[in-house]
Amino acid sequence: MFLDELPEFKRSVLETMRQPLEEGIVTISRAAGTMTFPSQFMLVAAMNPTPDGKMPGESRSSPREIQNYLGRISGPLLDRIDLHVEVPPVKFREISGDKTGETSAEIRARVIAARQRQHQRFAHKPKITCNAHLGPKELKEFCTLDNATKEMLRMAMTELNFSARAYDRIVKVARTIADLAGAENISSEHISEAIQYRSLDRQIWS
Repeated sequence: MFLDELPEFKRSVLETMRQPLEEGIVTISRAAGTMTFPSQFMLVAAMNPTPDGKMPGESRSSPREIQNYLGRISGPLLDRIDLHVEVPPVKFREISGDKTGETSAEIRARVIAARQRQHQRFAHKPKITCNAHLGPKELKEFCTLDNATKEMLRMAMTELNFSARAYDRIVKVARTIADLAGAENISSEHISEAIQYRSLDRQIWS
Protein backbone atom coordinates (compact mmCIF):
# COMPACT_ATOMS: atom_id res chain seq x y z
CA MET A 1 0.00 0.00 0.00
CA PHE A 2 1.40 3.40 -1.00
CA LEU A 3 0.33 6.55 0.85
CA ASP A 4 1.44 9.84 -0.66
CA GLU A 5 1.56 13.03 1.44
CA LEU A 6 1.43 10.94 4.63
CA PRO A 7 0.91 13.84 7.11
CA GLU A 8 -2.20 14.97 5.20
CA PHE A 9 -4.14 11.87 6.28
CA LYS A 10 -6.15 12.12 9.47
CA ARG A 11 -4.05 11.00 12.41
CA SER A 12 -6.86 8.74 13.64
CA VAL A 13 -6.83 6.95 10.28
CA LEU A 14 -3.07 6.47 10.34
CA GLU A 15 -3.19 5.10 13.88
CA THR A 16 -5.48 2.26 12.77
CA MET A 17 -2.52 0.85 10.81
CA ARG A 18 -0.51 0.18 13.94
CA GLN A 19 -2.04 -3.22 14.69
CA PRO A 20 -1.80 -4.70 11.16
CA LEU A 21 1.76 -3.36 10.75
CA GLU A 22 2.80 -4.97 14.03
CA GLU A 23 0.75 -8.17 14.10
CA GLY A 24 -0.38 -8.76 10.50
CA ILE A 25 -4.02 -8.83 11.57
CA VAL A 26 -6.82 -6.31 12.05
CA THR A 27 -9.50 -6.60 14.73
CA ILE A 28 -12.91 -5.00 14.20
CA SER A 29 -15.20 -4.63 17.19
CA ARG A 30 -18.92 -3.95 16.87
CA ALA A 31 -21.94 -4.37 19.14
CA ALA A 32 -22.62 -7.81 17.67
CA GLY A 33 -19.11 -9.05 18.39
CA THR A 34 -15.45 -8.91 17.47
CA MET A 35 -13.89 -10.27 14.30
CA THR A 36 -10.19 -10.65 13.44
CA PHE A 37 -8.99 -10.74 9.83
CA PRO A 38 -5.56 -11.34 8.27
CA SER A 39 -3.97 -8.08 7.14
CA GLN A 40 -0.34 -8.50 6.10
CA PHE A 41 0.84 -5.78 3.73
CA MET A 42 3.86 -3.68 2.87
CA LEU A 43 3.47 0.03 3.60
CA VAL A 44 5.32 2.60 1.49
CA ALA A 45 4.72 6.26 2.27
CA ALA A 46 6.05 9.61 1.07
CA MET A 47 5.99 13.04 2.64
CA ASN A 48 7.53 16.49 2.28
CA PRO A 49 10.06 17.68 4.86
CA THR A 50 8.10 20.90 5.46
CA PRO A 51 4.51 22.13 4.92
CA ASP A 52 5.47 24.03 1.74
CA GLY A 53 7.45 21.12 0.30
CA LYS A 54 10.89 22.74 0.54
CA MET A 55 13.92 21.66 2.51
CA PRO A 56 14.15 23.31 5.96
CA GLY A 57 16.91 25.70 4.93
CA GLU A 58 14.83 26.98 2.02
CA SER A 59 11.36 26.80 3.57
CA ARG A 60 9.36 29.84 4.64
CA SER A 61 7.76 27.76 7.38
CA SER A 62 8.84 28.46 10.96
CA PRO A 63 10.56 25.76 13.03
CA ARG A 64 7.35 25.37 15.05
CA GLU A 65 5.27 24.92 11.89
CA ILE A 66 7.71 22.31 10.60
CA GLN A 67 7.68 20.50 13.94
CA ASN A 68 3.87 20.52 14.06
CA TYR A 69 3.76 19.20 10.50
CA LEU A 70 6.11 16.29 11.26
CA GLY A 71 4.27 15.72 14.53
CA ARG A 72 1.14 14.68 12.67
CA ILE A 73 2.75 11.25 12.42
CA SER A 74 2.96 9.64 15.84
CA GLY A 75 6.07 8.08 17.29
CA PRO A 76 4.41 4.65 17.69
CA LEU A 77 3.52 4.61 13.99
CA LEU A 78 7.05 5.66 12.98
CA ASP A 79 8.39 2.88 15.18
CA ARG A 80 6.60 0.38 12.95
CA ILE A 81 8.17 1.68 9.73
CA ASP A 82 11.52 0.00 9.11
CA LEU A 83 13.17 2.48 6.75
CA HIS A 84 13.07 6.28 6.90
CA VAL A 85 14.91 7.57 3.84
CA GLU A 86 15.53 11.26 3.23
CA VAL A 87 15.70 12.09 -0.48
CA PRO A 88 17.69 15.30 -1.10
CA PRO A 89 17.10 17.46 -4.20
CA VAL A 90 18.88 16.17 -7.29
CA LYS A 91 21.47 18.65 -8.58
CA PHE A 92 21.76 19.52 -12.27
CA ARG A 93 25.23 18.00 -12.61
CA GLU A 94 23.86 14.72 -11.32
CA ILE A 95 20.99 14.76 -13.81
CA SER A 96 23.15 15.73 -16.77
CA GLY A 97 26.24 13.68 -15.87
CA ASP A 98 27.35 10.49 -17.59
CA LYS A 99 27.86 8.54 -14.37
CA THR A 100 25.46 5.62 -14.04
CA GLY A 101 24.57 3.68 -10.95
CA GLU A 102 23.69 0.07 -10.38
CA THR A 103 21.17 -1.21 -12.92
CA SER A 104 17.74 -2.53 -11.95
CA ALA A 105 18.75 -5.98 -13.18
CA GLU A 106 21.80 -6.00 -10.90
CA ILE A 107 19.75 -4.87 -7.92
CA ARG A 108 17.12 -7.51 -8.66
CA ALA A 109 19.79 -10.23 -8.72
CA ARG A 110 21.10 -9.13 -5.32
CA VAL A 111 17.59 -9.09 -3.85
CA ILE A 112 16.82 -12.57 -5.19
CA ALA A 113 20.08 -13.89 -3.75
CA ALA A 114 19.31 -12.30 -0.37
CA ARG A 115 15.81 -13.81 -0.31
CA GLN A 116 17.25 -17.24 -1.15
CA ARG A 117 19.63 -16.93 1.83
CA GLN A 118 16.65 -16.14 4.06
CA HIS A 119 14.62 -19.08 2.73
CA GLN A 120 17.51 -21.40 3.52
CA ARG A 121 18.02 -19.84 6.96
CA PHE A 122 14.37 -20.28 7.92
CA ALA A 123 13.80 -23.64 6.21
CA HIS A 124 12.94 -25.26 9.55
CA LYS A 125 10.60 -22.40 10.56
CA PRO A 126 7.66 -22.48 8.13
CA LYS A 127 5.95 -19.42 9.64
CA ILE A 128 8.98 -17.22 8.92
CA THR A 129 9.69 -16.37 5.30
CA CYS A 130 11.90 -13.28 5.64
CA ASN A 131 13.82 -11.24 8.19
CA ALA A 132 10.87 -8.90 8.76
CA HIS A 133 8.93 -11.77 10.38
CA LEU A 134 11.54 -12.50 13.05
CA GLY A 135 10.26 -12.50 16.61
CA PRO A 136 12.29 -11.75 19.77
CA LYS A 137 13.35 -15.39 20.13
CA GLU A 138 14.46 -15.65 16.48
CA LEU A 139 16.33 -12.35 16.70
CA LYS A 140 18.62 -13.87 19.34
CA GLU A 141 19.07 -17.00 17.25
CA PHE A 142 19.71 -15.51 13.82
CA CYS A 143 20.96 -11.98 14.53
CA THR A 144 23.85 -12.40 16.96
CA LEU A 145 26.14 -9.40 17.40
CA ASP A 146 29.73 -9.31 18.58
CA ASN A 147 30.62 -7.19 21.61
CA ALA A 148 31.89 -4.19 19.62
CA THR A 149 28.74 -4.08 17.49
CA LYS A 150 26.53 -4.42 20.57
CA GLU A 151 28.32 -1.52 22.21
CA MET A 152 27.89 0.68 19.14
CA LEU A 153 24.18 -0.11 19.03
CA ARG A 154 23.85 0.52 22.77
CA MET A 155 25.41 3.96 22.38
CA ALA A 156 23.11 4.79 19.47
CA MET A 157 20.06 3.67 21.45
CA THR A 158 21.07 5.86 24.38
CA GLU A 159 22.18 8.97 22.50
CA LEU A 160 19.36 8.95 19.94
CA ASN A 161 16.70 7.80 22.41
CA PHE A 162 15.47 4.93 20.26
CA SER A 163 12.64 2.75 21.55
CA ALA A 164 12.81 -1.00 22.18
CA ARG A 165 10.72 -1.55 19.04
CA ALA A 166 13.19 0.53 17.01
CA TYR A 167 15.97 -1.71 18.35
CA ASP A 168 14.29 -4.79 16.90
CA ARG A 169 13.73 -3.04 13.58
CA ILE A 170 17.34 -1.88 13.36
CA VAL A 171 18.65 -5.40 13.94
CA LYS A 172 16.27 -6.89 11.36
CA VAL A 173 17.27 -4.28 8.77
CA ALA A 174 20.96 -4.88 9.55
CA ARG A 175 20.41 -8.62 8.99
CA THR A 176 18.90 -7.82 5.58
CA ILE A 177 21.75 -5.44 4.71
CA ALA A 178 24.20 -8.22 5.56
CA ASP A 179 22.22 -10.64 3.36
CA LEU A 180 22.32 -8.20 0.44
CA ALA A 181 26.09 -7.93 0.90
CA GLY A 182 26.46 -11.71 1.05
CA ALA A 183 27.78 -11.54 4.61
CA GLU A 184 27.25 -14.43 7.00
CA ASN A 185 27.27 -12.29 10.16
CA ILE A 186 26.01 -8.83 11.06
CA SER A 187 28.88 -6.37 11.47
CA SER A 188 29.08 -2.86 12.90
CA GLU A 189 28.99 -1.55 9.32
CA HIS A 190 25.57 -3.14 8.76
CA ILE A 191 24.23 -1.85 12.09
CA SER A 192 25.55 1.63 11.35
CA GLU A 193 23.77 1.71 7.99
CA ALA A 194 20.53 0.46 9.55
CA ILE A 195 20.68 3.24 12.17
CA GLN A 196 20.91 5.81 9.38
CA TYR A 197 17.50 4.65 8.20
CA ARG A 198 15.85 5.98 11.37
CA SER A 199 16.03 9.64 10.33
CA LEU A 200 12.52 10.55 11.47
CA ASP A 201 13.21 9.02 14.88
CA ARG A 202 16.19 11.35 15.11
CA GLN A 203 14.10 14.26 13.78
CA ILE A 204 16.96 15.57 11.67
CA TRP A 205 14.66 18.13 10.04
CA SER A 206 14.10 19.92 13.33
